[in-house]
Amino acid sequence: MRILLTNDDGIFAPGLEVLERIARQFSDDVWICAPAEEQSGAGHSLTLGRPVRLRRHSERRFSVSGTPTDSVMMALRKVMPGKPDLILSGVNRGANLGDDVTYSGTVSAAVEGALAGIRSIALSQVYEKEGMGDAVPFAAAEAWGARAIAPLLDAPFADRTLVNINFPPIAAEAVQGIRVVRQGFHDYARGSVVEGTDPRGYQYFWFGLHGIEHTPGHQTDLEAIQDGYISVTPLQLDLTHNASLAELAGRFA
Repeated sequence: MRILLTNDDGIFAPGLEVLERIARQFSDDVWICAPAEEQSGAGHSLTLGRPVRLRRHSERRFSVSGTPTDSVMMALRKVMPGKPDLILSGVNRGANLGDDVTYSGTVSAAVEGALAGIRSIALSQVYEKEGMGDAVPFAAAEAWGARAIAPLLDAPFADRTLVNINFPPIAAEAVQGIRVVRQGFHDYARGSVVEGTDPRGYQYFWFGLHGIEHTPGHQTDLEAIQDGYISVTPLQLDLTHNASLAELAGRFA
């Protein structure tokens, strides 16, 4: 089985090292093509206004001067000798839960794989304390990653679908198990905007992601993580709200 690894935290991210160790439990034919620098929050964006540079680090390890989507496209079209059987994106440093998946470069890399007809899985390690940087503990993802992926290797994936996996911010031995759940939605506006002044006296703004609220009691990825479970959520790329089609069509008749 040929596996492509990518992420949005960059080619040197600790989570990518964790993902490589997980992937090698399934195959020795592992390829890596990831952004040269962190691309968190890039979503499903492409680099169109400047050239994309490809750097080879070793025989099967490459970085791209662009987004996670760029990385997958370059891997499929320029790097790999053949189509991979599986794309794994992550392990992201931080949650990709609820409606935040629309911002996520990690999930979007898996989206690009799904669009190419390749079995694609996004993986993220939730953490609780802000400002941890590369000190985020990946113990839950490392211990449970292969167990979460294995049942998906021969599961039927519908066209243009992917699977989003999140690991709770607890010790590996404290994980309660795995729940297959739907995508949740946050109740309040996301995060905050931190205002400051740089050393030259100019005002700046920095988006924060803490303080996100949600309503417990529903069976979604948000509550699964809160309860100490790994969340597994199938996502589809068709965003059409079918229930609105007939009513809107009537307005244009």
